[in-house]
This record gives sequence, structure tokens and C-alpha cells, in this order.
Amino acid sequence: MVSLVPLGTPTAPTKVSKPTKPLLRRSTLSGTIRKFEDTDLDSDLLSVPPSPNKRARVTFNPKVEEKYVDEFSVKGRSLDLIRSEVKRAIEGHAKGNSEAYDNIKSLFCSKTQDEDDEDVEEQRRAEIKTYIIALTSYTSLLNSNCSGLVKSLIHFQWLGRDESSVKAYIHFLGSLASAQGAYVGMILGTLVDNFAGVRLSSGRLIGYPDVSREQLTSRVHVALKYLLRLVPSASGILSPIISKKFPFSDETKKIHVTYIQNLMRLIEYAPELKSDTFALITDKLVKIDVQMQVNLEDLDDDVSAAIVSAVINATHRDEEAGEISQSESDPDSSDDEDLSSDMKQLKEVQANVEVMDAILDLLFNVYTPYFEDPNSIEAANMFETLISHFTNIILPTYRSRHTQFLLFHFAQKADHLVDLFAGTCVQLAFEAGQPAVLKQSAAAYLASFVARGAHVESHVVQTVFELIGSNLNHLRQENEATCRGPDLKRYTTFYAMTQALLYIFCFRWRDLIAPTELLEENDPLAFVGQNLEWIPGVKETLHNAIYSKLNPLKICSPPIVSEFAKIANHLRFLYVYPLLETNKRIRLSQFVSKNGALRDTGNGNNDSWHQLDAYFPFDPYQLPVSKKWVEGDYVMWKGVPGLDQDEDDEDETADEDEEEEADVDEETATDEEDDE
Repeated sequence: MVSLVPLGTPTAPTKVSKPTKPLLRRSTLSGTIRKFEDTDLDSDLLSVPPSPNKRARVTFNPKVEEKYVDEFSVKGRSLDLIRSEVKRAIEGHAKGNSEAYDNIKSLFCSKTQDEDDEDVEEQRRAEIKTYIIALTSYTSLLNSNCSGLVKSLIHFQWLGRDESSVKAYIHFLGSLASAQGAYVGMILGTLVDNFAGVRLSSGRLIGYPDVSREQLTSRVHVALKYLLRLVPSASGILSPIISKKFPFSDETKKIHVTYIQNLMRLIEYAPELKSDTFALITDKLVKIDVQMQVNLEDLDDDVSAAIVSAVINATHRDEEAGEISQSESDPDSSDDEDLSSDMKQLKEVQANVEVMDAILDLLFNVYTPYFEDPNSIEAANMFETLISHFTNIILPTYRSRHTQFLLFHFAQKADHLVDLFAGTCVQLAFEAGQPAVLKQSAAAYLASFVARGAHVESHVVQTVFELIGSNLNHLRQENEATCRGPDLKRYTTFYAMTQALLYIFCFRWRDLIAPTELLEENDPLAFVGQNLEWIPGVKETLHNAIYSKLNPLKICSPPIVSEFAKIANHLRFLYVYPLLETNKRIRLSQFVSKNGALRDTGNGNNDSWHQLDAYFPFDPYQLPVSKKWVEGDYVMWKGVPGLDQDEDDEDETADEDEEEEADVDEETATDEEDDE
């Protein structure tokens, strides 16, 4: 991160503690492992504290393990005998005799439970628990030759069973992951499958007490936390898995939100995954953002407004439904078959808006606690993460529309954060060797942030204007001597910088006026008819750029040029209308360069192909639910004092002239009729 001015970074004393455990540990196929007792499964992992989201507390009796040997037997056989049977079955399978192996495997395959014979089911439940305990002792034998049995065990329905069975199963997973590293990815992947939402039927197993969805989800995290503590190298395997299993963009809002909420729970006990996880969410969010914007641009404004209204209504219904929204059934797709193609498209667009809105609302909630004290180390670290996401993910993405408002909001939490974000944009816009498209995008972000940020102070506006202006002067002096006319392809950076200054001027012209008594007056019309004094360099920079051979007013976006011309004329800053009239007679296609020579592209009078896009990333925020986060940070467009009134007067005069002409026409027509 680069700041506009040198600022002291907040620091805090850090403790240097001696490691309580050896730094070097023995390695296995799965990498570094810890002893089972080091993971403290009883006291830490199997007690999940309540959260603000009303997560249920999952606890296990620490004395259960002591009763395993005494309590469990299968058809009169002790646990020791079952262990011997398991060992013989695995060894026999390796030699080609798989009958006993297949019997054990069938025990963990999905079966229809016999509701009529409770004794049979009770016996089967005891068998399953006892065999899990026995298999835990021989995970070192479960190599690739036993992959069928291992797959049955990994996909086994364990979440809804009693506490002792759940604990035994988690012990088995830990033992398997430690002994057979090849299965770690499969184990983690199966657990992460539950991040999109645990099915309620998993907690409705016959013969066991009902388990709520929150309890089921907590057990998934208990298992993951246990495995990551037992096998620290599993974190490196888990990171690509959570990326691969991230919901597709066409999945429902509920699935996306549930998955991200589970990722937030994951990084609480796996902080080493925090950076990758936040980057993953931002990357997926930007893709949804761009697709949503493309879809909305294809629709009429009235249709887009109707979609936003529908999103608000749907959100209110979800909030009122509460637990009802947690129903087991999936969205009914049968209704879609009866819809026309246009209606299906509208439904897809609405779904994308809902997903985008819900994810951003969730992320604002997640990031906010880090910035409770903007001067803290936590805030500095998290802002550095956000800057990294901006530089590597958001900025290179064309037409991102809402994701960047995370930076917009949190950068305005303190002056030094404003400075850091603006400084980063300055560096990216001016750094030598950067692609022109990135420089153009960085200039747009810088101008939009400075223009729209409600907490961006006047001195920052002036500093940014001066920095851009200085660079603009350099580019002009470097290229004007050889310039043959306006050429977007050849002078892209120059035009992007000019358009940034025009945009800043339109929004923040008051901050560019030299200190005067007029600024202290409350009368908004005090500026009207005054010869204002501007801070040094503002007027000269824009005058020299606008009237240079590069002719930026022909290349910059026409709406921005038009607004600048009105404001500049009204404030007696610059009078550019004669130049705009001259530019109407210039055909840009004749100045397009290719390999150093001029080429006429043959596009005739369609100059829009050769003009800058009016893209400013912090234009009004449109998502209905999450917009509450930025309402206090945002500068809405304000008309220039007296300018709107002048336009209204001109319109009224024009209307009166038209009415007079109409009256004359009517009188003339009447006279003609009388003559007849």
C-alpha cells in the first residue's frame, strides 16, 4: 500500500512466547501430525460455544471412551474379538479372500432401516459403533487395496447419531488421516460438502434423538477442527477443496450465504486459511457482480426497478419466515417449465441480484468488527487484505459494479485509510510499465473515490488533483510535439487522466477554490457571478490540457464533457463551447493510429468507438438491502447554485417562444380560412 503522505502506521507491542511443543514432528504420508492427546478432543473440539447466530452447543461426555470396552459387544463377542476379526478380514482381503471384508463393508453401506424390528436396528447400531472403534485400531492397514471399504466409511451417515458414536467416528477419521495421507482429500471434501447446507434428514435417523441443523453443522466443524489440529498439513489440501466446491453463480441465495457463513466459521479455528478464503469469496463475488451488471444493462430501467423491488419483497418474506426458510425441500423448478424465455431471464437476473445483495450484506457484517478501532493492528491487517483484493481481483476485472464498495466504505473509516487507498490508486495509475488498461481503470477508481467519498477531506481532493495534474502535464509535454490529432488508442493514459480531473471538478469544485470569505457564507448563491480564485495549478492544468493538440474534450465521454462545460462556464472557470462546436466537425476515425501510421477505420460519424467509456466505479449503489452500509459515506450529485435555475429559465423561455409561434400559426390559419 502506498499513501499520499507519510503516515505512522499504528503499532502494538507483541509478545514473543516460547513454543510449548517441539517444532519438529515426525512425518507420515499425510505430512506432519500431532498426537491424539495434543488435539484435546474432549474439552475443546467437542464443545462448540454459542454464537450470535444461535448455534446450538454440541457437547460430548468425556467418560464415554472409558466405557467403550465394557459397553460394546456384538452377538456376545467382546471388542477385542471384533478387532481381531477386522484385522483378519483386511489381511484376508489382501490375499484374495474378501468374504469377511465384504460383510464389514456392507455394514456401512446405505440401507433402508427396518422400522418394524427395533431389536434388529438396535443390534445393527451397536455393530456399527463397535466396528468403527475396531477399525480405528487398524487404519494403518487400510491402504489403496481397501479403498472400497474406506469410501463406504467416509460417506457413512454419522452426523445424526448419538454423541458417543459421533466421537468414535471423528476419532476414526483422525486416525485414518494420520495413517493414510492419500485419503485426506476425500475426507475433507466430504466434510466440506456440508458447507452448502446439511440436510435435515441427516439428523432424523431411526433410533436416535432428533438433531437440529445447527447441531449437525457444528459436528461438521468439530470434525474439521480436530483433523486440522491433528494433521496441520491438511490446511494446504483444504484450501483448493473449498475453492472447488464453492457454489456456482446460478445456485440460490441460501446456498451461497450458508457456504460463506461456514467459511467464516472455518477460519475461526484455521486462521492460516483466512487470506485465501477472503480472496476466494471476493473473486467469486466479482464474477457474479459482472454477470449481474451485464444482465441488468440488457433490461429497461423500469424492469430493473421492478427487479429491485422484488428483491426487497423477497428479503422481507425471508426475514418473516424465519425457520420456515430452513425447510428441507429444494426450490421447485417445475414452475420454470411454464415460463416464457423472457420471464426465465428476468427470474435469473432477480436471483443474481438477490445473491449479490445477500453476500455483500454478509461481508459488510463480517468486516465491520475489524474496523471498530480503525487505528488498531487488526484494522491495518484487514485493510491490507482488502487492498490486495482490490489490486489483484477487483481492479483487473472490467465493469465490476458493487464489490469495490467494500473498499469505499472501510477506507473512509479513518483519514489514514483514505490516504492509503488513494495512494494505492495513484501508484497503479502512474507506475511505469503498467498496462494502459489498468492505468485507465486505476484513474477511474481514484477520481470516483475522491469525488464520491463523503469523508474524503478537501486537502485529499486537492492533493489528488495536483498529482493527476502534474502527471497530465508531463504526458502532454511528452506527446504534443508529435501529435497529429485526438487518438484514443495512442494516448489512452492522457485521456483517462483528463477525464478523471473533469469528473473530480464536477463533484468537488468547491474544494478546489482558494480560501475565501465566500466559502464561509451559508448562501449557496454567493458563488454566482463571482470571479473565483482557484488553488494554484487547477485552472492552468485543465486549460493547457483541453486546448492541446491531443484535444481531450473530443475523446472524453460526452456526458462528462457536457456537464463540465456547463459548470465551468457558470463558474467563469473556462469557456469551452467554441471548442465543442469545432469538435463536432472532427471525425475521429481519421486520426486512429496503427503501427505508427494514421488509418481511417471507416466507421464514419460513429465517434463513440473512439471515445472513452463513462465508467466510474463508485456511481450510485443499487442493491436494495446492503446499500444501508454506504448511505452515510456517499456524496450524491448536487446541482451548482444558480445553474439549474438558469436552465429552467432557458427552458421556460424556449417554451414561451414555441407557444408564441404556435399562436401565430393558429392566427395565420384562421385568417386563411376567413379569406376563403
